[in-house]
This record gives sequence, C-alpha cells and structure tokens, in this order.
Amino acid sequence: MVADGLRRVQRRAAAAATRAGRDPAEIVLVAVSKTVGPAEIMEAYNMGHRDFGENRSHELAAKAQSLPDDINWHFVGTIQSRKAKEVAHYAAVVHSIDHESLLRAWAKTGSSADLLLQINLAGEAQKHGTEPAAASQMLTEAAALGLAFSGLMVFPPLAPDPESNRVWFRKLREMRGELQPEYPSLVDLSMGMTDDFEVAIEEGATLIRVGRAIFGT
Repeated sequence: MVADGLRRVQRRAAAAATRAGRDPAEIVLVAVSKTVGPAEIMEAYNMGHRDFGENRSHELAAKAQSLPDDINWHFVGTIQSRKAKEVAHYAAVVHSIDHESLLRAWAKTGSSADLLLQINLAGEAQKHGTEPAAASQMLTEAAALGLAFSGLMVFPPLAPDPESNRVWFRKLREMRGELQPEYPSLVDLSMGMTDDFEVAIEEGATLIRVGRAIFGT
C-alpha cells in the first residue's frame, strides 16, 4: 500500500537526518508519481503529503488539472525548450534546468518556480546536465535573465551499492559551497532516490526524489 511505503520512507529519512545531526524538517520528500495514477497519489495526499514529482509535461498537466490545487508539483525530468511554458504553468519546483537555451525559454514564461541546476558530475555522455566547469556561466546567465537558481541537482551513476554514490553527493555539496559566496540563492541540494536517499541525506540533501519505495515497482 502507498500509505505503508510513504510511512517507511518518512521514518528512514528522519533516521538518516538524525544520524547526520540534522533536523528532519529540513528535508523535502518528493514522492515521484510519474508511474502511477491519481488514486495512488490521493492515497499519499490523504496522509498529508503535498510534494509530488513528474517527468513528462503532458502527464504533469493532466494530473495537475484533476488533482487538488494545493499539491506542490516538482518536475524532475528532462524539459524540451518548447515544453517550458507547459511545465511552468504547473510546476512549483523544477529540478532539471541544464542548458542555456532552456534557461532562456524558461525566462519567457514568467514563472516564479524554484529552479535547480542539474549537474552532470560524472560526465556521463548518456545523461543530461551542465558540466561542472560551466555551472558558473549558467548561474551568471540566469542572473542576466532576472532568474536565480535555488539549488543544484544530480543523478549519480548507477551503482549496486548506495554507498558508492556518497562521493557524488559530497561533490555536489562541496560545489554548492564553492558557488554560494557569489550566488547566495543556492541553498537546495536535490539528490537521492529510492536506493540511496539515506546516504544523500547524510551528505546534505534538502530534496530527495523517491518513487519506487513509496508506490512500488
């Protein structure tokens, strides 16, 4: 059941925060609902959960139109520049801004959503994301467009052991620390999914993106 999965993830997240000497309230659990329907989302909603994540613009639009208005929709997938307006209409947080043409398209939407800069820390050719060396340029471009990123996001390489991803989560936290003096709006770290969210929390995640552990496979 969704309710059981959500409770388990909440308990595990709180325990990880406590181990790291953090306040569990600092961490937003994004229930990634991209594979499930409105009924499952409403089961979590009726438990008081409000943060849900989608990765396709048309599915985001369909669910947002049919579900309660007080849901905070997070967009966690790749965005085509031509779809920026549709995503902007519904999303409260966008985790996946990763290139300048998308940033310029987003600026035209007039959206006030929180934006996270997706970083390709491992330089994986098959993954989207700004190269670490280009992050400062993206942040400067955002400022020129009247935008400000609220944080950074990463999809680490697939690994059989969650502990293997600690190095990437730590690198993202360190990168934020290096950029914050010039870009103080960088607060959030979106990192950690079903298999490794506890490690991510221990390394400073403020947003975790969890689907399978809540909704099942």
